[in-house]
Amino acid sequence: MSSRLRKLPLVAIALLAVLALGACGDSHTRVTTGTYAGVGGANAPYLDVGPLSYEVQISRQLNPSDTEDAAYLEGLTPAQRQLLPGQEWFAVFMQVYNHTGRALPAATSLTITDTQNNVYSPILPDQTNPFSYRAGLVPAESQLPVPQSVPSFGPTQGSLVLYKIQVTSLDNRPFEFKIVDPTNPSLTASAELDV
Repeated sequence: MSSRLRKLPLVAIALLAVLALGACGDSHTRVTTGTYAGVGGANAPYLDVGPLSYEVQISRQLNPSDTEDAAYLEGLTPAQRQLLPGQEWFAVFMQVYNHTGRALPAATSLTITDTQNNVYSPILPDQTNPFSYRAGLVPAESQLPVPQSVPSFGPTQGSLVLYKIQVTSLDNRPFEFKIVDPTNPSLTASAELDV
């Protein structure tokens, strides 16, 4: 057999590996634990935490002067709305999937940590904010946000998890977004958010 024919299987394997890696997409978010998949295999991490899967759609800073971003800040009390000097708004938009046959509780512990170990917990607007993530029961064979709801039709198609962060933390990226299972705190997953 000629050396060309013997090299052909190696070339084919290398080509398949390149194609497989290329299908992963150019993601802004890299999964550090959990399972990576994404919508059509591109850009969106699925984090398996207990029986539920969490998909980070996008994460970004919010500008209260922007019309779209102002809607995400509705339902805050005056005290919640107040930013201290050096603080700004940061949002993570996500979906939660329940592929089981029974309703299950969604995570209540969703923290962001910067590289200097500053930990941020979410701010929860009141019920007048239709975009806000509300940990509750995820219906069987369904998702949050619930299909046909306001956030499911929004630009991100995800529920808003809202944070106040220190501006200096933006220099201490990537952020780690950590999700803890509400029924078994030993089950966690996290994703790196590099905004």
